[in-house]
Amino acid sequence: MDIEALTRYVGYITYFALIVIALWGAFCVVMVWSRVAQKRFRNEEAQQEFLSALEQPLERGDFDGAGTICEGDPRAVPQLTLLAIVNRAIGFNKVRQLVIDRLQRDVMADLEYRVSWVNTVIKAAPMVGLFGTVIGMMGAFAKLAAAENVKPDQLAENISVALITTASGLAIAIPLVIGMASINVRIRKMEDLAISGLTRVLESFRRGLDARGKRGG
Repeated sequence: MDIEALTRYVGYITYFALIVIALWGAFCVVMVWSRVAQKRFRNEEAQQEFLSALEQPLERGDFDGAGTICEGDPRAVPQLTLLAIVNRAIGFNKVRQLVIDRLQRDVMADLEYRVSWVNTVIKAAPMVGLFGTVIGMMGAFAKLAAAENVKPDQLAENISVALITTASGLAIAIPLVIGMASINVRIRKMEDLAISGLTRVLESFRRGLDARGKRGG
């Protein structure tokens, strides 16, 4: 296989790799976005409304009623509240630590794992594009070395590979960078809301445990 055929073959592989990277990056962004949307309240007002309804049964020690409010709600605060209710027998301090650990492990660590894939795509796309650029230029220089008189149109294919792959890599990375900036803001807002919400829930939960203890139940 001569150098021209080799560069053409590698160029096609580079195009395919860029398509796969673009699709994977888009998939990861959609997954992260949907995951954040699933775990967060729409805004602070929505969370306050939920917490107001939850605090009354919690503070009375009506854990079954509080659990009913949280059941079926996939958002982080309701799910972690339900976890606290289910494990209330282990005591407040252990429940608080359990809830904090689960927030970091099951919610934030999961999001960070998904975000890391997007960041990998952002870094990989320009590198693959640069690889295609090198391959295209290798083909062009090979043609120049193989003939004394080379017409510009004979170099067009190789130069096209060099330019298209570079542009494609940047075209993949730039929107993902912008998208990740927006996602990171949403993640930070979700984390802040979740922490403030759980602080309020745990305080009501502690008072509920105290109330149950005073009643002997």
